[in-house]
Amino acid sequence: MTDNFYRALEDKFRGSRELIKERLEVYLPFILPIRDALPEVFAIDLGCGRGEWLELLASNGFDAQGVDLDDAMLLSACQAFDGLTVHTGDVLEFLQATPDNSQAIVSGFHIAEHLPFAQLQHLVREALRVLMPGGLLILETPNPENFRVATLSFYYDPTHLNPLPPDLLSFLTEFTGFKRNKVIRLQESEQLRTSLSASLDEVLGGVSPDYAVVAQKGSDAATMALFDQPFAKEYGLDASILVERFDRALREHNDIKVEMLAALAEARAEIAAFKTSTSWRITAPLRATSRMLRWFFLRRSC
Repeated sequence: MTDNFYRALEDKFRGSRELIKERLEVYLPFILPIRDALPEVFAIDLGCGRGEWLELLASNGFDAQGVDLDDAMLLSACQAFDGLTVHTGDVLEFLQATPDNSQAIVSGFHIAEHLPFAQLQHLVREALRVLMPGGLLILETPNPENFRVATLSFYYDPTHLNPLPPDLLSFLTEFTGFKRNKVIRLQESEQLRTSLSASLDEVLGGVSPDYAVVAQKGSDAATMALFDQPFAKEYGLDASILVERFDRALREHNDIKVEMLAALAEARAEIAAFKTSTSWRITAPLRATSRMLRWFFLRRSC
């Protein structure tokens, strides 16, 4: 894409640099232990785009460089910020030219969905090769568990190929040889996150719109233990959670209707029983007289 179209597309549909940089802070619990665990903290960001992640890495002491095919994006965004090292080129070729065991982090934000699956497999293999023991691969992508993302917003970007289910991307890192991985679901509504119920609209569009797989290359037990806390945590909302909340609310609503119908039936039964009682029969003349008097006075008032 030329003439800064892709930069404008990201500004329109993904959000401002400030917003994206704030969202990326969710990864800090994963990357900050690297400074204590590894002797060097080199990082590569594949498809670095506007450079938000590079800027965040640099501000946290990482020696980071990015690569992207969109030269206009790099010139207008990344190179406008001092200290960001970026290269124009193909991400796979750049990764293949990187030495073994040389990087603390390899990341790719919203790049996996642009690649044919065979190339994505190649990228994950190359990432495992270039990472130091204990290093991290971070791949963020749109979440097809969100029905609106899967059927609508995913296709706002004409260069997207296919949505990637979280279990598939997670398994790919496991199959390739990463020691462990974690699915991080992202950007769901804070209010919905803590709610006990969900509407149909929230079931369709409330699931975390993005997710990431964070995968770690194997290392010694002491190094791996530094990352246990972020890998043990659960993140975000998946479809099954919201469907269960919706079903529970529906059951509770139906239970209330059943209770109301039962109470109404009981009241009708009590009225019917009262009408067959002795007191109802004894007072029948009084009710008849009352109706006649109401009719008489209504006639006089007309």
